[in-house]
Amino acid sequence: MTRIALISDIHGNIPALRAVLEDIKRRGVDTIYCLGDLAGKGPDGHVAVDLVRTHCQQVVRGNWDDFIGKDTTDTALRWQQQRLGGERLQYLGNLPYTIEFVMSGKRIRLFHASPRSVYERIQPWDEKEKQATLFHGSALCASEYVADVVGYGDIHNAYIQHLDGKTLFNTGSVGNPLELPEASYVILEGYYESKEPGPFTIQFIRVPYDNEQAVQDAIQSGMPYPDTYVLEIRTGKYQGKK
Repeated sequence: MTRIALISDIHGNIPALRAVLEDIKRRGVDTIYCLGDLAGKGPDGHVAVDLVRTHCQQVVRGNWDDFIGKDTTDTALRWQQQRLGGERLQYLGNLPYTIEFVMSGKRIRLFHASPRSVYERIQPWDEKEKQATLFHGSALCASEYVADVVGYGDIHNAYIQHLDGKTLFNTGSVGNPLELPEASYVILEGYYESKEPGPFTIQFIRVPYDNEQAVQDAIQSGMPYPDTYVLEIRTGKYQGKK
């Protein structure tokens, strides 16, 4: 059986990312996919991009990856752009939209926010009809089939739900979790590329990390307006725009 680790929403938090990568290695998982938002919010998006490129076999585009390279007069975004540099910004802007494969007879689609837009935000408490649209493909996806299993990031809240025989889950966030201050990721296990029904597992994992080191990294970096980010890192409670 194949195991695939899914990480998302790193947001330049390197202590959290290193802790998760070490946990993945300790578990003997060799394949890692990233569901976007490598940079932004935290101070070290440039390091996050380099680590993700080194360790992840597939990466999709998040909303921060999409807009962080655009022309702006925003002081905080310009600071992030300078840290990232032109080549990394180009890499982020060219990331694909979805990862799609079959595992243990289930058609699986992974993306950052929704199959229609990296900016469409769907929460676990939204109406079931809205959540059900996450299973449908779109012109942005690699295919337009209706998926059996969908995984996404974006909302920084890990959860799993079953809707009319289909499975919807969110990986939570590595670097900016917003339900408790521990890094979150998921491992999928099953028979990769097998169209035959077989055992299939979705495992949610929480990894404690050095939150105060992440706080000090932000403060010492000289990033503009660190207070909101610092409060979210310390408390795991949403303070502003994601």
